[in-house]
Amino acid sequence: MLSSAMVQLSSCSNAKHENPLLQESTLPYGAPDFSKIQPSDYLPAFETAIAQKREEIKQIIDNQDSATFENTILALEESGRTLDRVSRVFFALTEADKTPEISETEKKVQPMLTDLDNEITFNKPLFERIKAVYDREHDSLQGEDQKLLEEIYKGFVLSGALLSDEKMARMKEINLRISELQQQWGDLLQEATNNAVVWVDKKEDLAGLSEADIAQCAKDAESRGGKAPYAIVIVNTTQQAPLASLDNRELRKKVYEASVNRSNGTGQYNTFPIAVEIAKLRAEQAEIMGYPNYASYSLERTMAKTPDNVYAFLKNLIAQYTPVAQAETKAIEAYARKTQGADFQLQPYDRFYYSAKMKKEMLNISEDEVKPYFNVDSVLINGVFYAANLVYGLTLKELTDIPTYHSDMRVFEVIDKDGNPKALFYCDYFRRPTKRGGAWMDGFQKQSRQRNQLPIIFNVCNSAKAPEGQPSLLTWDEVTTMFHEFGHALHGILSDCQYHMLSGTSVARDFVEMPSQFNESFASIPEVFDHYARHYQTHEAMPAELKERMLKSINFQPAYALGENLAATCVDLAWHMLASKDVPTADKAMAFETEALRQVGLLDTQIPPRYSTSYFNHVWGGGYAAGYYSYLWTEVLAVNIADVFAQRGALKRETGLDFCSKVLSRGNTGDLMQMFTDFTGMQQPDASSLVRARLGL
Repeated sequence: MLSSAMVQLSSCSNAKHENPLLQESTLPYGAPDFSKIQPSDYLPAFETAIAQKREEIKQIIDNQDSATFENTILALEESGRTLDRVSRVFFALTEADKTPEISETEKKVQPMLTDLDNEITFNKPLFERIKAVYDREHDSLQGEDQKLLEEIYKGFVLSGALLSDEKMARMKEINLRISELQQQWGDLLQEATNNAVVWVDKKEDLAGLSEADIAQCAKDAESRGGKAPYAIVIVNTTQQAPLASLDNRELRKKVYEASVNRSNGTGQYNTFPIAVEIAKLRAEQAEIMGYPNYASYSLERTMAKTPDNVYAFLKNLIAQYTPVAQAETKAIEAYARKTQGADFQLQPYDRFYYSAKMKKEMLNISEDEVKPYFNVDSVLINGVFYAANLVYGLTLKELTDIPTYHSDMRVFEVIDKDGNPKALFYCDYFRRPTKRGGAWMDGFQKQSRQRNQLPIIFNVCNSAKAPEGQPSLLTWDEVTTMFHEFGHALHGILSDCQYHMLSGTSVARDFVEMPSQFNESFASIPEVFDHYARHYQTHEAMPAELKERMLKSINFQPAYALGENLAATCVDLAWHMLASKDVPTADKAMAFETEALRQVGLLDTQIPPRYSTSYFNHVWGGGYAAGYYSYLWTEVLAVNIADVFAQRGALKRETGLDFCSKVLSRGNTGDLMQMFTDFTGMQQPDASSLVRARLGL
C-alpha cells in the first residue's frame, strides 16, 4: 500500500510515467535503455527518486513497532532502489560522456543528493532505531545479516550520527561544500586537460613517432578544432607516452610542461584553490569527529587502520627503492652523454626518451615493434576474456541489440561454467573530449540476491582510437590496464551476496585494488599471451624470439613506475595529515608538495609524482583521499595471490574457482584479511614479494 504522499507523487504527472529512468527496464538484466533516455529525463527522474527515498525513510521512522532487523535495517537496505538506478546511469555519463547538458544537470543534482545524504546521516530518530537494533540483535544475528547491521551502524557513527546538534549542523555544511567543490574540480580539470593539447605545425617535428602515431596526432587535431595539422593530447598522468619517442627535445619539453602545468595557475587554469579548500574542510571534518587529521579518520575502516602503519609500509619500500632509482638515473644520464656531450643534464622530459633508446640498444626492443601484436580487439577477446574462461569458466558473448550511451561502447553477456546467465559487461575503451582521463570500473546495477539482481558492469579506458580503416593498437601499459580493469569487473561479475550494500567491490579501498592488480598477472602468462599477441595483419602469434625480448623488457629500469607511485602516495598522505589550521593557502600549495616529498626522500625531478596536487583526481575528485597508498598495499596482496596461483597452476580452473569462492564472490560479507588467509594460507601478507616483483631484489 502506498502512502498518500507516494500516491500524489505517482499521479502528479503523466510525463513521469513516461520517463524511462523511472520504470524498470524491459531489456535483458534490466539494462538501461539508452535508446529511450534523453538528457532532459535525468533531472525530473532525480526529483522523483529523491522524493521516493525520503518517503521510504519516513516510513521506517514512523513505524510504531519496535525497531527490528527487518523493519529498520533491511528496510533501509532496500530503500532508494529507483534513486540507485537513476544515479548509476547518470554518473556513468558524467565520467565518460559529459556533454554540456549533462554537466548542467550535474550542477543541479549534486546539491540535491548531498542534502538528502545529510538528512539521512544526521536523522536522529532513524539512528535511534538503527542503534536499538544494533544493541539488541547484533550478537544473535549471523553471517551477512550481522555484517549488514555492522556496516550500517558503523557508517552512521563515523559520519557523525552521535555528534551534538551544533557539530551536526557544521558537518552538513562541510559535506555540501565539499560536494560543490568536487564538482567544480571535475569540470575544471577536464577542461584544463582538454586544453593542454600541444599543437604541432610540421610533420617533421614529430620525428621518432611511428606513422600510426602521427596519423593519430592528425586525427586528434581534427577532432579538437584543427588549430594545427597535428595535436599531442595530454592524458591524466604526469608522464606522457610520446616522450619516449619524440626526437625533438624542445617539443618533448613543451609536452611535459603542458602536462605538469595544465592546472597549476601557470596558465589559464588553477585548481589549487579548490584542492586546498577541500583539504581544509576534510581536516575540519576529522577534528569534529575527534581525530587529529583526515588520514586518521579515513583509515579507521581500512586494512591499514592507521597512518603509522601506512608510513611504516612506505618507508620500507622507499629505503629499498631509492638506491635502485639513483642508479637508474645515473645510467640513463651517462647513456645520453655518449651522444649529447659530457655536460648534458638529463631532464624529466628526457628520461623516457633515453631509457627507450637504452632498451632498444640493450634488449633490441621498441614499443613500435610490439604494438602491431596488441590489437585492442584481440587483447579483449583472445586475452582478457580467454583468461577468464580458462580460470573461472566464464564465456562472454557479444550482444549487438543492447543500446549504449556511445557508439564506441560494446556489450557482452557473461555466461558461467554451467551455462547460466551471470552478468552483462560493457566496455568503452577509447578517449574523447567528453570523457575524463584514466581508467575505471563501475556498474549500472550491482548483484544482490535480496533484490534478485544480476550485475551489469562496465569498464572505461582512454586508449587512442585509430583513424578509420586502421587498427587500434595498444602499448603494453594499455594492455595491462585492460586486464587490470577487468579484474575489477570480475569482482562485480562474480559477486554472490545477499545484500546490495555488501556485494561486489563494496570493500575497503586497500583491498579493492587487489583483484584488479592480480588479474594483470594473466597478461604475461605464456598461454594467454600467445593467444592474444597476434599481428593485426597476418594474425600470426608474436615470434618466440620477439616475445622473449619483449617480456624481458617489461621490468627494464623499473624504478620509475614504483617511484612515481610512491611520490603520489606521499603527496596524498601529506595533505591529509594536516590539521585544519596548517593547510597552506593556494599560492603555497606547490611549495607544500615539494617540501612533503623532500621530507620522505622522494623529491626527485627525474621521477616526479604520477599525479601532482593540481591534477590529482583520485584524491580531490575521487574516493582515494588518504587512500592512494592502496595501490601499493593491495599489490602486495595481489603478488602473494599470484604466487599461490603459480604454485597450484596459474590457469588451473580449480584454483580460480577456489579464489572465486573464498574471495571474489564474497564482496564485503566477512573479514577481508581472513578472506586473504583462507585462500593463501598466509596469516599476514609478505611485502618482500612486492619488492621482488617490482625491483627484482
